Amino acid sequence: MSKPKLALYWAAGCGGCDIAVLDIEEKILDVADFFDIVFWPCAMDFKYSDVEALGEKEIDLTLFNGAIRTSENQYMAELLREKTKLLVAFGSCAMEGCIPALSNFYDKQGTLDYAYRDAPSVDAESRGTYPQTHTAMPEGEIEIPEFFNTVKSLDQVVAVDYYIPGCPPQSFQVLGVIEAVIDILKTGKPLPPKGAVLGAGEKTCCDECPRERKEKKIKQFFRPHEIIPREDICLLDQGIICLGPATRSGCGALCVQANIPCRGCYGPPPQVQDQGAKMIAALSSVIDATTPEETRKIMEKIADPLGTFYRFSMAHSTFKRVQQEAAETVDA
Repeated sequence: MSKPKLALYWAAGCGGCDIAVLDIEEKILDVADFFDIVFWPCAMDFKYSDVEALGEKEIDLTLFNGAIRTSENQYMAELLREKTKLLVAFGSCAMEGCIPALSNFYDKQGTLDYAYRDAPSVDAESRGTYPQTHTAMPEGEIEIPEFFNTVKSLDQVVAVDYYIPGCPPQSFQVLGVIEAVIDILKTGKPLPPKGAVLGAGEKTCCDECPRERKEKKIKQFFRPHEIIPREDICLLDQGIICLGPATRSGCGALCVQANIPCRGCYGPPPQVQDQGAKMIAALSSVIDATTPEETRKIMEKIADPLGTFYRFSMAHSTFKRVQQEAAETVDA
């Protein structure tokens, strides 16, 4: 009998999710032994034509990481959806947009203007030269992907069967999910319900955190480098923005155990639609202020609040992107 087929793809992201797969160490040999890896361009010499040549639903499992930033990302999402039985949004970028989706605070033209005209790194000779989707050259026409106005999560482009959160997903959770999939394919056990979040918990990061929380009132916020926090007391109680109250459990609270605040990469907990709004609500209950002016002064100590509260979930937030007069309509 032929092996089940596995595909892995890297769209708009940093590549950390591919490294997370390799972080399962020698267990990667078990994956290679059980699956026929038919597409993993980050690690092996595959071409898009290799996927195009496969039959419909011939791939058993695809781990798709990265957001949808360009027409190339969208094409591969649609192609892999057509060829795959179980499509998994692997990591925060595919699940919620993550860091790439922070550009949704701006429009396409503003992003290109900075990258090709205004950034200090742009040299004088090439300043103001923008990439074109089609460029005629003596050797032929060069075509590059179209840069979209809006960054989307994978499920805003195609139907997704399952989600694995994290930036990147923790290696022990990756291994647990892969071993569970192997067991299901071997034994015929029922699959989890469609849309399930795998490799994560059902509570918040605070429920995993060993620190003591007293929910003390806060008169001042600090950035992590401004104080040396105690290791036994809740970081939020010490005035450090920690997104534990608005973040799904499952990572083992690894960051806070290293005296670093949770940034929110596992996404919102169950029943929470908007992670940023949830965190703002959590802060509103602990700020020690009696007037709007006093509240404003305390909140002004939070550097980049939108980037902090929506660092990983902008594409899945209630507003999805900032609407600007110069912005194009959201890509259809």
